[in-house]
Amino acid sequence: MNVNMQSTQELLQSFPLFKGLTDFEMEPILEIAKNRTYRSGSHIFMQGDPLNNVYFIHKGKVKIYKTDIHGKEQIVNILQGGDMFPHQGFFRQDDYPAHSQATEDSELLFIPIQSFENFLITHPEICIKLFRVLGDKIVDLQSRLQEKILHNTYEQIIMLLLRLAKNYGEEAGDFKTVIKSQFTNRELANMIGSSRETVSRTLTQLKKKKLIETNKQGFMVLDNDALEDELF
Repeated sequence: MNVNMQSTQELLQSFPLFKGLTDFEMEPILEIAKNRTYRSGSHIFMQGDPLNNVYFIHKGKVKIYKTDIHGKEQIVNILQGGDMFPHQGFFRQDDYPAHSQATEDSELLFIPIQSFENFLITHPEICIKLFRVLGDKIVDLQSRLQEKILHNTYEQIIMLLLRLAKNYGEEAGDFKTVIKSQFTNRELANMIGSSRETVSRTLTQLKKKKLIETNKQGFMVLDNDALEDELF
């Protein structure tokens, strides 16, 4: 196996979908996988484009978003290294349901859906793993919908911060978590369908209450327990 193939295999096997597969089982996947680098600001696909590929992020950050008829942006997700998208791609004969844009220089791997479907026919164990990954995403979407219905904007912003801490956070001591990725107030607002002004005002409130702070590197530091107490 050459160096490039080996690095591709190591990357793919870091995803839950391919963990546990033998070298022999990985061979047909490596044959159809392709690499591509996207510059910050470039689109990977646009909403409505034919759904042809599923992508795996090696490095960088990708924004998944939709726009309404007035051009207002609604961020569906912010993805980073170790994420795949779109998860439903292997099961849809449709168009991409949203836009995807690299928000920093990103290295992606992608697998053509038609080629992968042919592979799945002879490898049912991968289908089972894929169902489990999709199940986790469904639970996450259900939780977000519940947040939208049952909680006010102040509470939704706190829940968003806690979710970002779970996905991007590292322990910072004193039971605090630092979010090791930076998000603008506009991006935070678009994630929950709010306004930048509302997010800015809420973050100011949370800082005054000493529930969050910004460290020297510009990353947000959360007092998780105290934020959770704000919800009850």
